[in-house]
Amino acid sequence: MSSSRPFSILGLQQIAVGGADKHSLRRFWVDLLGLTFKDSFVSQAENVDEDICQLGFGATAVEVDLMQPLNPEKRPRVDSPALNHVGFWVDDLAAAVDWLTGQGLRFTPGGIRKGAAGHDVCFIHPKGNDEFPLSAEGVLVELVQAPQPVIDAYRVLAEA
Repeated sequence: MSSSRPFSILGLQQIAVGGADKHSLRRFWVDLLGLTFKDSFVSQAENVDEDICQLGFGATAVEVDLMQPLNPEKRPRVDSPALNHVGFWVDDLAAAVDWLTGQGLRFTPGGIRKGAAGHDVCFIHPKGNDEFPLSAEGVLVELVQAPQPVIDAYRVLAEA
């Protein structure tokens, strides 16, 4: 595998937690733990009704998405597994996708697209196949294009 990686994973952007009822999730994450509710997002295509919450402050805050399926009989099932996916900030999403694909990493269908929070995103498949044998080994991983203030904040932290 090549070591000339043309991108950097900067830090944790989000975790997405699913359940049958996002209001129960919200009682735990917001009411009990004190995360801040920021917004809601609904997508028929992704079968999701989610609350977007935040842990921490500023450019390095972590998003916690509380998701329930719009229709529990349809796929994708955002509530199973309960820890739906983890998202990482990346400084150059297009370069990451190109390079990782060239290494044999499998991505989910859909390519780079706008995510719920408005950033460009793509997902690494949890399982490999014959064409792309590398995967996230059972975990759905989202790569998120970091906006410039996030890139700058992580560079400052790296230099400290």
